[in-house]
Amino acid sequence: MATLKVAVQKSGRLSEDSLKLFRECGIKFNNGVKKLKAQSHNFPIEFLFLRDDDIPGYVEDGIADIGIVGQNVHDEYQKNVEVVKHLGFSKCRLSLAVPREEDYQDISYFEGKNIATSYPNILKDYLKSKGVSAEVHEISGSVEIAPGIGLAEGICDIVSSGSTLLSNGLKEVETVMKSEAVMVASKSLTEDQQKLVNQLIFRINSVLEGKNNKYVLLNAPNESLDKIIELLPGMRSPTVLPLADKGWSSIHSVINEDTFWENIEQLREAGAEGILVVPIEKMIR
Repeated sequence: MATLKVAVQKSGRLSEDSLKLFRECGIKFNNGVKKLKAQSHNFPIEFLFLRDDDIPGYVEDGIADIGIVGQNVHDEYQKNVEVVKHLGFSKCRLSLAVPREEDYQDISYFEGKNIATSYPNILKDYLKSKGVSAEVHEISGSVEIAPGIGLAEGICDIVSSGSTLLSNGLKEVETVMKSEAVMVASKSLTEDQQKLVNQLIFRINSVLEGKNNKYVLLNAPNESLDKIIELLPGMRSPTVLPLADKGWSSIHSVINEDTFWENIEQLREAGAEGILVVPIEKMIR
């Protein structure tokens, strides 16, 4: 029987988010503390816990069949693997930053200057696209210290909240790329392994769809049904049930959470009452 070997970052937020997603997909395993491997007992999958920078290479070499990495890591290492799913979590951005006191106007600031980064390939491509010639210094870890010790006039690094830049006297000035977790796969999967990947992606899609949508229940006067149904289209169409009170109905529907908040005032104006919004664990179209 085929088994999928999945490379996951061994620690950090990306690791936590990845393992949470697998558990939400109904895949049970015990990764323990500092374990380098874990086996699921209800899905043919084995987890390998690795450094995130190593994951694309392990997938390319066939040591792992699929892996979860940041889009930034995939783009930087340019390994011969295929992105099979954008996962929508662990979002961040790769940005240029300079000392706070600098009078930064535009990207031409970096012309002829030194930039420290752990992502030299992405940065060089970005500077080339902007027509800027700068010296790129590749360093690993503690990139933020580079301007303070005179190594570079600016840095290019991953930014989430921006607090690390702030604490090091830096300000974000350009977004080089936006990143999120992606699933990458080997290009030499067997037919059985590809079937397992498809099953896994099906489960992931069901979980992600559920997170992005909400189950909505409300009561409304019958004369407002057409207007409310227009605002709550549902997966195919809403469920409408008569209430004990004549002239009133209960409407059940599924709606994207963002759309719900955009329409909430119109729903109330149309006469909707007793509105309940319920999370969806899984959603299969």
